Amino acid sequence: MEALTEVIEVVNNHFWTFLVIPVLVIVGLYFSVRSKMVQVRMLPQMVRSIAASPETAPDGRASISSFQAFAISAAARVGTGNVAGVAIAISLGGPGAVLWMWIIGLVMGAAAFVESTLAQLYKIRDSTGYRGGPAYYMQHGLNARWLGVVFAVVIIFTFGFVFNMVQAHSITSALSTSVATANGGTAPWLAPLVGVLLALLTGVVVFGGVRRIAGVAQTAVPFMAFIYLLMGIVVVAMNVERVPSVFSDIVTSAFGIREIGAAGVGAAIMMGIRRGLFSNEAGMGSAPNAGATAAVSHPVKQGLAQTLGIYFDTMIVCSITAFIILVSNPAYGEGAGAELTQTALQANLGTWSLHLLTFIIFLLAFTSVLGNYYYGESNLGFLSGNPLYITVYRFLVLVMIFLGSVASLELVWSLADVTMGVMAMINLAAIVPLGGLAMRLLKDFNDQRRQGLDPVFTRDRLPGVRGVQCWERERVHRNDKTEETEETEAV
Repeated sequence: MEALTEVIEVVNNHFWTFLVIPVLVIVGLYFSVRSKMVQVRMLPQMVRSIAASPETAPDGRASISSFQAFAISAAARVGTGNVAGVAIAISLGGPGAVLWMWIIGLVMGAAAFVESTLAQLYKIRDSTGYRGGPAYYMQHGLNARWLGVVFAVVIIFTFGFVFNMVQAHSITSALSTSVATANGGTAPWLAPLVGVLLALLTGVVVFGGVRRIAGVAQTAVPFMAFIYLLMGIVVVAMNVERVPSVFSDIVTSAFGIREIGAAGVGAAIMMGIRRGLFSNEAGMGSAPNAGATAAVSHPVKQGLAQTLGIYFDTMIVCSITAFIILVSNPAYGEGAGAELTQTALQANLGTWSLHLLTFIIFLLAFTSVLGNYYYGESNLGFLSGNPLYITVYRFLVLVMIFLGSVASLELVWSLADVTMGVMAMINLAAIVPLGGLAMRLLKDFNDQRRQGLDPVFTRDRLPGVRGVQCWERERVHRNDKTEETEETEAV
């Protein structure tokens, strides 16, 4: 097993150094320039975009709202990548990894906007509202179903299986740290027991469908984020005198001006971008699967809402973790995960905070499991509508959750790096040629806003574009006026 991990890590280093990182940066900068930094200049509109109410689905119940779609993607984003992933990045890449995490999040915000806008444009209807994602815009936008099939298979394996192994391992690791702190040691049966219980709890939720997943996500994500951020702010406030030196360490070690813990600039870049991408998922093609489920009046609204998730994840939650660790004088070069964050909290707030963080990590990881699961289910639906396959997939996810609980830290993270890199490359190959459509939609959105309108899209506003399955014109009343106007699937 150790030899397999070493081989995978060697492949990872070459794959990310010579292909993934250069392509991510080039594509992110390209869309940033084309959109005139949409990820920065339209930040206020992003906040407004998540507040709309959903329409009624074909089964008579409410469709997934913009906020619920945001919560599903946030549930997948805001997970152990924010606690364990940031800790690993800092321990192996030094403080400089944090700056590169920020940079890749900001640059890839434009790509996140493009992919989720395209997912809305090419979404399809189902019984509970809508579904879509990269596989759908590859088929309907690029007319390349074969590429959509490849992507669907990769994302099912990446999120449904590998990433859920990572989340399960982080839950087990955090619980083991808490038990060891309380009892002075852990029993060998703890990890298998946690794996079984976590698999059972996941099964209760995922067999309830996307609405149950969205309900759990929209309830748990704000709660866990608030508690975690509050703890982080308290720790930073207690060590406020160290904040200037922490900022200095982040900047100087990021560019190799000062090496800390033998972590050079190359390690800082590599770990910052890899762990940053795992956390915020920008450009990977995962968040669009959640974004496509939202019932909104214009595709750009959900593109903006999902871009907001990058700021929430990377600039806020990841930053809080980084400062919790860095103000506590961590040890570098040991490859520590969630336990590094737990130890830092314990040193500042006492043992009770370590146990509270264990609970927070559980919520973070569990909601990520649900979001990851849904991404796989959505893409399995693209491959086949056979309900039997969905049932088999659900049971396989539960098995992988158990295996992740008992597997080694190095193996699960190495597998995650390989699969998410492959997934990102496939998705970026699709959004680059389709990106022009997202820019046209952004122009249409802003033109309507300048006219004082709440932007509404119909597919005839993109003449000559084929493959759009929804967004037909309907006759509805608007703003309580008596006359009828041509509209869309307005929210």
